[in-house]
Amino acid sequence: MSTHPHRRIAGRLIIATHNAGKLREMHDLLAPYGIDAVAAGALGLPEPEETGTSFRDNARIKAVSAAAAAGLAAFADDSGLAVDALGGEPGIHSARWAGPDRDFAHAMAEVQRRLEASGARSPGQRKAHFVSALCVAWPDGHLEEFEGRVDGVLVFPPRGEKGFGYDPIFLPDGFDRTFGEMTGEEKHGLPPLGRGLSHRARAFLKLAEACLERR
Repeated sequence: MSTHPHRRIAGRLIIATHNAGKLREMHDLLAPYGIDAVAAGALGLPEPEETGTSFRDNARIKAVSAAAAAGLAAFADDSGLAVDALGGEPGIHSARWAGPDRDFAHAMAEVQRRLEASGARSPGQRKAHFVSALCVAWPDGHLEEFEGRVDGVLVFPPRGEKGFGYDPIFLPDGFDRTFGEMTGEEKHGLPPLGRGLSHRARAFLKLAEACLERR
């Protein structure tokens, strides 16, 4: 858990991601709080090598690297899909399964291939969850860390063109549409308008309670 007391986020904040889909979601989440957010790519910051063994490790690596390079607070996410029948894979390697071209159609096909090879064909055998670990790092070394999770099942063929990554195959529990079929507001909109449904929104709600004030 993060060190107490929690530190409030004020002034400029780097969003330490080079993933356009994540950047869009993180901008959406921060918007109600009036935070002056800037993308790491816009500042020319390099992408650090993600050498951690957990989502939390990798979020911390990205946030600390950006904060140190720019001398500003930095906000990073590490997230991925964990499939029960595949022993939690792709997990922290979720982006890696898409290859250097970030071809998630290929990655989703690989998940399907491995599920079928393992004999996991019914919805009950295709349980999965998304995890998001968020880290805010300051140049002085202070960290705030939060984690969120959403459970569901995988469906094939992929459904929907919205979202990004593995969203088109992920059907969250209690819903009849995949993340790929949901609007951004439906997927990660925050209360009172949205449900804070996604893993990233759930982690962000914890972060907001600790570190942000609504404008």
